[in-house]
Amino acid sequence: LRSYLRDESSRLRRLRRFYEKVQALHQDPEASLDNPLLAFSLIKRLHSDWPNVIYSNEATGNTQALHAGLREVEQELPGAEDLAGAAQALMRLQDVYGLSVKGLASGVFQRAGAAQPPLYSPGRRVCLSADDCFHVGKVAYDTGDYYHSILWLEEAVSLFRLSYGSWNPEDRSSLEDALDHLAFSYFMAGNISHALSLSREFLHYDPSNQRVLRNVAKYKKLLEMGTGVGWHGCHGLPHLCPPSHALLGPLSPQPAPERLLQLGCSYETNSSPYLLLQPAKKEMVRIRPYVALYHDFISDAEAETIKGLAGPWLQRSVVASGEKQQKAEYRISKSAWLKDTADPVVRALDLRIAALTGLDLRPPYAEYLQVVNYGLGGHYEPHFDHATSRKSPLYRMKSGNRIATVMIYLSAVEAGGSTAFIYANFSVPVVKNAALFWWNLRRNGNGDGDTLHAGCPVLAGDKWVANKWIHEHGQEFRRPCSADPRE
Repeated sequence: LRSYLRDESSRLRRLRRFYEKVQALHQDPEASLDNPLLAFSLIKRLHSDWPNVIYSNEATGNTQALHAGLREVEQELPGAEDLAGAAQALMRLQDVYGLSVKGLASGVFQRAGAAQPPLYSPGRRVCLSADDCFHVGKVAYDTGDYYHSILWLEEAVSLFRLSYGSWNPEDRSSLEDALDHLAFSYFMAGNISHALSLSREFLHYDPSNQRVLRNVAKYKKLLEMGTGVGWHGCHGLPHLCPPSHALLGPLSPQPAPERLLQLGCSYETNSSPYLLLQPAKKEMVRIRPYVALYHDFISDAEAETIKGLAGPWLQRSVVASGEKQQKAEYRISKSAWLKDTADPVVRALDLRIAALTGLDLRPPYAEYLQVVNYGLGGHYEPHFDHATSRKSPLYRMKSGNRIATVMIYLSAVEAGGSTAFIYANFSVPVVKNAALFWWNLRRNGNGDGDTLHAGCPVLAGDKWVANKWIHEHGQEFRRPCSADPRE
């Protein structure tokens, strides 16, 4: 009887823990996904945690109902590619903003080794589990990125050690898995002695694992032969150094004082009747390159309309590559194109841009409005808007190169997402409903190298922008050449 009661008591405790885990999967269904840790956790929960719970031994009493429910929604759940992309986004944020992995795991967006305030303080703190950290490290491991795999798997091992022996039905990995992958990561990074130490720890939990036993023998032999290089950061292993995601490359000097005097704010009509009653609120950001920010360029209602029109058509953004267009890891976003006939709001926006810039936007002198959504860690690495090769798809429009860019911020973000002009050494933060304007080409028709720019990764929030690219043809008398061929 005592044995029966003990077994039943144990079973009830496990069922209670199972119920708590299922309940946790439904927590805060309306919570904001501005926090990238929460977004990653949700994607992982829907992709792998739910199936793990449904197919666990503790769910046997409701197997049929649970399996049927999963099949109904399975096609709408995030896939493996979505989960890997979310993990890569966390690593991108880690690199660009210099974030501590240990801090991220505990829900704090703190720069590594810095005693400064966090870059972002979410309303709700979200911690990552050992299994979460293992998955991020595993994504890096699978791509041969041992720099990141070591950092994330170290954190996974640390958390698994704290909870070793506890029952977590949503976990696909374990301390043994984390030790195994971390040991091999260190081996590939050249630190054989640490790979040996971690493998020995693995054998403490699984002493009969033949593969790890062979690895231990191999590591011992390599160390006896003096092959081990030890761990000295990335010494001797340049390919393992952190990926270069720094958005500020060779820096130009700061603007001279006399040039700063030319910067300021003003109300502009550009001699257009369209702007007489409501002049544009212009903030001059830089003279060279010419960059201006127009505040309150659109209304909240217009921004929501444009986002709503684009939403059903959003697809993974592509970039020009030679004569083709293709997806690229250095541009992570989704975009859609809207004709001016799509809605009166889009047509009105075209008229406003034409009045503001004084340029001709009639087809084919300008492209359709491109609406872009940058999701979790969304970014665009340094690039020019204008074509730098005659083979570019831009020239198929037969309207010349992109002479100017108007980029409208359709949303606000809590952190990150700035537009950084690399060589000019300045950045413009996201200002909701404002429009950023710059000339891509000089008056002589050559590309302006100072317009090299990048979209910094979104650290927290949902960034939406609308781009209007205007071409050379049709602007001959609106922006004529200069008497100075160097301009």
